[in-house]
Amino acid sequence: MSATAPATATFRISALSSEAFEPLFALDDATLAARGIRRVVADEKPGFPCRVSLVDAEPGETLLLLGHVHHDVAGPYRASGPIYVRERAVTATTTAGDVPELLRVRLLSLRAYDAGGWLRDADVTQGAELERVVERMFADTAVHYIHVHNARPGCYDCRIDRA
Repeated sequence: MSATAPATATFRISALSSEAFEPLFALDDATLAARGIRRVVADEKPGFPCRVSLVDAEPGETLLLLGHVHHDVAGPYRASGPIYVRERAVTATTTAGDVPELLRVRLLSLRAYDAGGWLRDADVTQGAELERVVERMFADTAVHYIHVHNARPGCYDCRIDRA
């Protein structure tokens, strides 16, 4: 996570909870494959961003690559996509304005939604500029939350809420 957060931070980044994924690591590869899940070993850094710990896996670490419903709403913006989860990952906790390095080093796609899950805004930015785009999106009072994706592969990264 970043060392310090701005005093006036208006947003908080949330990771996925480890609880949903922990039991999957006990399954054998054939059972995982039957569920559309693949066990992989990181071979570079960055390259295997964990959505639970919000850090990139170190080379040699084991992860699961699986599909995850990240926008579970009734309507056309319901969405799922591939995510990585590190074995023994601990759910990241962040403070307001805290931006994980995992986001800083990537080209990001941000999608802003209202309370009903309808898309209100979308943009692409370098991770170093994340705060600027988040603040602009939250200037629209109808925006309730933002989903962050890796812009090129489209994988879901995390959710951003108002602090």
